[in-house]
Amino acid sequence: MTQTLKYYPDSSINVNAGPVRNFKESYQLIYEDIVDTMKANTLTSLSAIQIGHLYQLMVIKEGDDYIAYANPRIITQTDSFDSTETCSYFHQHPITIKRYQTLSIIYEDSCGEMQTKKITQQEEAATFQRMVDYLFNTTLIDRLPPHQKEQASRALAGKGNMPNLEENTFCPPESKKVYFISVADKLLFFMFVSLLLPLFNVSNETLSSWYTYDKFAFPLVIILMIGFFIFANYEAKKFKQCTSCQVGNNIGVIFKRVLLNFILLCISYIIFHSNY
Repeated sequence: MTQTLKYYPDSSINVNAGPVRNFKESYQLIYEDIVDTMKANTLTSLSAIQIGHLYQLMVIKEGDDYIAYANPRIITQTDSFDSTETCSYFHQHPITIKRYQTLSIIYEDSCGEMQTKKITQQEEAATFQRMVDYLFNTTLIDRLPPHQKEQASRALAGKGNMPNLEENTFCPPESKKVYFISVADKLLFFMFVSLLLPLFNVSNETLSSWYTYDKFAFPLVIILMIGFFIFANYEAKKFKQCTSCQVGNNIGVIFKRVLLNFILLCISYIIFHSNY
């Protein structure tokens, strides 16, 4: 009998399915529900949990046959690749994640007999892994790197629809603007170190050299913060859902470092001139 598919953001899918123990009447009913729902929605794969049956049973269409996999397990997996996948839960929107092409699997057939199988085709392997994920409380979005998962979840809140994560919607894994901050922080660190030199009774010549460094580091930090602001604004326009690109966040980052830059230079000036 055709059942209702679960769609994002229905959280009832986020549970671990229980193992199939009974391979008689109840198993057959669940299997028929899955197949009927697949046919009604033109799907090539479906897990029991996607239609409300909390059992480790999934069906994959192979040719004209609908093959059932009960209590499936992946024993080994090798040859990773980037797989762009769609699923009914996220309304067929493509998501690119890491999968493995070569799988060694075990499962139980409709008679409850243990079977083994090796999968070497990318599409078949990706489908099998995706269905297994559903049985163990994992969806495509859970396979995303942390930076995309958090932003995608925030973007999807209350929308019931999945954006295409292949488009320039979210922040890149490592925003290049962090390089501006990294260099500026290093310059500020050595400016701070220069303030500690009088504690070690260093010569006036050494103090003079460090003061010269501070005078050069000061404008460099200002230039880096300007570059950071320009690049951050560029990313804010390019990556529409980039929460770290918000203007308020960027101004806060800049303000703290520019203020510290002024304070360190002033203290350095006082220390240097008090020793001459």
